[in-house]
Amino acid sequence: MYHSVSNSVGGQHPYYETNTSPEVFIRHMQFLSDRGYSVITLDNALQLFSSGMNTSKCVVITFDDGYRDFYLTAYPVLKRLDFVATVFLATGLIADRRLQWNDAELMTWSEVRELSSLGIRFGSHTVNHLELTKLNKRRLDWEIRESKQTLEDKLGAVVRSFAYPYAFPWQNCAFARQLVDKLEASGYSNGVSTIVGRARSVDEPFSLPRLPVNTWDDLGLFQAKLEGGYDWLRLPQSIYKAVGYRTASGSSRQHKSG
Repeated sequence: MYHSVSNSVGGQHPYYETNTSPEVFIRHMQFLSDRGYSVITLDNALQLFSSGMNTSKCVVITFDDGYRDFYLTAYPVLKRLDFVATVFLATGLIADRRLQWNDAELMTWSEVRELSSLGIRFGSHTVNHLELTKLNKRRLDWEIRESKQTLEDKLGAVVRSFAYPYAFPWQNCAFARQLVDKLEASGYSNGVSTIVGRARSVDEPFSLPRLPVNTWDDLGLFQAKLEGGYDWLRLPQSIYKAVGYRTASGSSRQHKSG
């Protein structure tokens, strides 16, 4: 899971960094090529899961948000190595003219269409990149359906993949089930989340975990993540979020009862 490929590295804790410098990104991609990893699409990954084949040397590369530096910096590296990637767009943030979000330039529809014609896959990241648990059912349905429809209209291609904005609320079982139902009804076949870890055949295809990668990932850490050295974080992450969700739910009930 990448976001921006640029030198605009923030001052936050490395765990929360979302930028990757061009130099580090090149090293990551070259490492995959040198070590014989197969870079595949999300659809390919799910097909391999269904077949029971070994996927330990397969990688799906994803980018969230659609920053312009994907077009200018990341794509040329991917093209040189003949790698494919999926970019998840919040369609309300993409326009025919250049827009900015989070103090960075985004791609235009012209650039998105060009990349699509060159083999880059695009998926939905909703329309407005909102926290979906705060939306009513009607607005949630619109964010999911409208983004898919816009992408398909703009690209002339079927969109099957969805990326959940912000932290995936898997601990809210009722909402997670509602979300999956809406994704299926809207014609999606897979989705990715911010749950940490490598995707496995037993994972829900609409909330596949990902490995967050950023500029602080040297090749040792990058290799460790690829080989499962980061998967252990899934458990403490799940406990932390479950406790936070229950605390928030309890506070909400107390507030309403008061």
